[in-house]
Amino acid sequence: MRQRIFFCSIVLIIIIAYIVSCRRAGQWLVNEDEPVRADAIVILMGSVYDRVLKASDLYHQGFSNNIIMVETRQFEGDEYKEVNRFANISNTGQTRNIAVSLGVNPDSITVLPGGAKSTHMEATIIREYIAGKPEIDTILLVSSAEHTRRASLIFKSAFVKTGMPVKVVSIPSYYSDFNAEKWWKSRKQVKEVLMEYLKISDFYVFDRRKL
Repeated sequence: MRQRIFFCSIVLIIIIAYIVSCRRAGQWLVNEDEPVRADAIVILMGSVYDRVLKASDLYHQGFSNNIIMVETRQFEGDEYKEVNRFANISNTGQTRNIAVSLGVNPDSITVLPGGAKSTHMEATIIREYIAGKPEIDTILLVSSAEHTRRASLIFKSAFVKTGMPVKVVSIPSYYSDFNAEKWWKSRKQVKEVLMEYLKISDFYVFDRRKL
């Protein structure tokens, strides 16, 4: 644990120095592929509205009739009271409900169990699901724009590790305030960019081999 903390601290210092001198750092985080007809749309959990809006667009545009998402953990006790005062509904439950309200057929949505706490966990759960469905060989991976570089790295590595011939098409959502070109003008977005670079470094050094 100490080794990991020390590594992250050093990496963070290097990342901050690099990013401050490179305003294009935000643009690199956005990994955008051309959408294609796919077997499934995968919505990653986290930020709800921007991701489900983009996924619903793809669904209605006919890129896929199937949407997959992984159940996240629900909050309990004081944590539950702070996060959700009205109903104990998970991030995934909110996403599903919004998708249905946007006209997505409920039967087109598959929610996988697992209590995922990270993109890494979502990738492994979805990989196990697809392993039993050889008819799925192309997925549209939908996430917030600044998260797409890391998300595509994780998912592509997950499939490569097991030799599964699954094509991962990265689809960023722009239904948010993230500005890839002027991110450095917003304190909130500076934090987001720094955190993404730190997590990408952590993935390459520690988490990649765990997939």
